[in-house]
Amino acid sequence: MGIIQIVDTSATQQDVSRDFLIGSRAAWQDINARGGVRGRPVQHTVIEVDGSMPSLRAALETIKSQAQSVALCGTAGDRTATQVEQLLRQEQIDIAHVAPWLHNTEVQGERTFSIFASRQEQIVHALKSLSSNGVSELGAVYATAQEDALYRADVERAAADLKLKLIRYAPQGSLRQTGMSLKADTPAILLFLGGTPELAQFTQGLEKQTRQRYVIALADVNLQTMAQLGAARNTPVIATQVVPMVNAGLPVVRAYRETLARLFDEAPTALSLAGFIAARYTQEVLQAIETMPTRQNVLQAFQRRVPLDLGGFRISFYGLRRGSPYVTQSMLSLDGRIVG
Repeated sequence: MGIIQIVDTSATQQDVSRDFLIGSRAAWQDINARGGVRGRPVQHTVIEVDGSMPSLRAALETIKSQAQSVALCGTAGDRTATQVEQLLRQEQIDIAHVAPWLHNTEVQGERTFSIFASRQEQIVHALKSLSSNGVSELGAVYATAQEDALYRADVERAAADLKLKLIRYAPQGSLRQTGMSLKADTPAILLFLGGTPELAQFTQGLEKQTRQRYVIALADVNLQTMAQLGAARNTPVIATQVVPMVNAGLPVVRAYRETLARLFDEAPTALSLAGFIAARYTQEVLQAIETMPTRQNVLQAFQRRVPLDLGGFRISFYGLRRGSPYVTQSMLSLDGRIVG
């Protein structure tokens, strides 16, 4: 029995994909060490793509040819997960697409089973805490034209719902230059839509500013990588995350920390915890299938969308909605510490 995982190793996605994949690998290795699924070992196959449509179509051909692989699990990052879902629908490939790193509110269906909070839920969580603290205006900085096109509607909707004045900073020139060129009347709090490398460049530009600003990012940003890059030395960065803090006492988080420490020389991160949870959720559903798993009966098992408490991380679908609205925040402080 096999599981396929598609990961985007392009420059803007590789830090997300790397950590997510480490968590998934740790989970599958541990699952196999404990007897696999109903006594059957699980072959975990990783397909690397570069984010382009030709590489994704090549991955799809591999999926078609590997009939022994009964599900896709943990596709990363967000843009690739969105494209994979669209291709599966267009090509009418009946295979379960389980727990992808997918934050697009609009992407759901009979083959895709998203268990992490959507981008809209992340934005609302981040902005709600601002509005409750008396913040009345917010700047939205888009890393590229692609982020602007993909995320602008979600950001504007959330800001309007919370009655926040929103000032948009469209992508133009380098992000470092954008950070340096902000004016004195720019909002003190900025929502950044983009990945870790882009955010690091933007905060380098902000270091030239005399006014203190706070940057809020979403779950695609890897705060550990930000700290290693020496970024945000003068600018606190707050990031949403869609899994519990890695030092939480929940059983699934303790199991993750123990497994990661035993199998990999890697520090715990929110993204690798998400990869671990994706694999464990897939295992739980497969474990409930009494006959030999096939693509058809595995897809049917996931389509039942049975509620599940995965060691304290609750997954409960409502119709075709995603399985968890869980969102929390962590902050990269000026001294390089990550604080929950």
